[in-house]
Amino acid sequence: MTIDRLRAIEMHRRAKGKIGVFPTINVRNEEELGMAYLPGSAAPSLAIEEEPALSFELTGKGNRIAVVTDGSAITGVGDISALASLPALEGKSLLYKLFGDIDAIPIAMDTKDADEIIYATQMIAPAFGAIALDDIAAPRAFTVLRELRSRLALPVFADDEQGTAVVVCAALFNALTVTKLPAEQTRIVVCGAGATGIAVTHLLLKAGFEDIVVLNSSGILGEGNPRMDNIQQEAASATNPRKVRGGLAEAVKGAHVFIGLARGGILSADLVRTMASSPILFPMALPEPEISPEEAVAAGAAVIGTGLYDYDNVLQSLQAFPGIMRGVLDVQATMVSDGMLLAASRALAEAVDRRRLAARYIVPELFSDEVTPRIAEAVAQAAIEEGHARLTVSPGHVYDKTWQRLYGNSRQKNS
Repeated sequence: MTIDRLRAIEMHRRAKGKIGVFPTINVRNEEELGMAYLPGSAAPSLAIEEEPALSFELTGKGNRIAVVTDGSAITGVGDISALASLPALEGKSLLYKLFGDIDAIPIAMDTKDADEIIYATQMIAPAFGAIALDDIAAPRAFTVLRELRSRLALPVFADDEQGTAVVVCAALFNALTVTKLPAEQTRIVVCGAGATGIAVTHLLLKAGFEDIVVLNSSGILGEGNPRMDNIQQEAASATNPRKVRGGLAEAVKGAHVFIGLARGGILSADLVRTMASSPILFPMALPEPEISPEEAVAAGAAVIGTGLYDYDNVLQSLQAFPGIMRGVLDVQATMVSDGMLLAASRALAEAVDRRRLAARYIVPELFSDEVTPRIAEAVAQAAIEEGHARLTVSPGHVYDKTWQRLYGNSRQKNS
């Protein structure tokens, strides 16, 4: 999909921001003013001081998240300033609202120091029910995520990285069903060892896939690779069980699955022909994939998924992050676990009608009305089962509540 630059700028100029703040109550006289502000705010403030959990009932915290970036890895433009990151941040906040009915506040950090990002996020955390880390470059992204998860008793979620991992995992579940390839026999290549590539690899390992080879710009992660950061070294120790060495050509030879999270045009048709018969290809680099869908088909690929809207099987984190965040908020979860992410992957995979499941339809459409409710329900129940939820709700409750929020006759905030 090609977007006209001038039209995009004009749309943003007219909108003057893609999100806004709207009141949930009216203030029409002195009594209502006193109830809403002072002295009326004193009573709930004192109640929260005595019982912090009441903040979820007496404030908007339970449906409010912070979307935090340092502007270092903004999709399509790369490393930019905090100020310049605002259009992307506001866009992400808009998607949280439209697809999850979540109040998302963009927080652009004017620093690229991990310790400063961690400290600042920790200081603002009391106002939010969850934190979404967005477009922070690796390896800093992992440092920030790990530290905040250890310091905060609320969900901290890297939506582009972990959200993409959920979508890739779901797509792979369904692609393997289509190709009838057993998961335990599947050889997977992940090309790209940045924040998203490592997150995808981590979730695939948690899902039970064992034969995974990961590459960075210097080749396969493992012995002999001269340029690995500490996160890539960790990934190297958990992957490549056959001890393959070399570059992309060596990695893809005989592989069943290629997942591209690197740069455009690096996977040739000739390399695809060295893979196992009828391979699964997810070339997801943007704006240009590692190989075009047309070339992939000509080279014998059985299933293809990209990040491009113009083709079948659009693999975008948008399919995952609104539902994941909706689910954690609705049970007041204290974290986002691997089990919760895998539950989201399975829910996304199962949102594809089994009667329609085919090579050209392994993930739901982006605007499917089943996706967010199903994922929210799965994540909420996984949080409850794992002991990460402050609230326990009956099965189906979060699905029904989410459906009403998004598609019911009344879209009342925090209904």
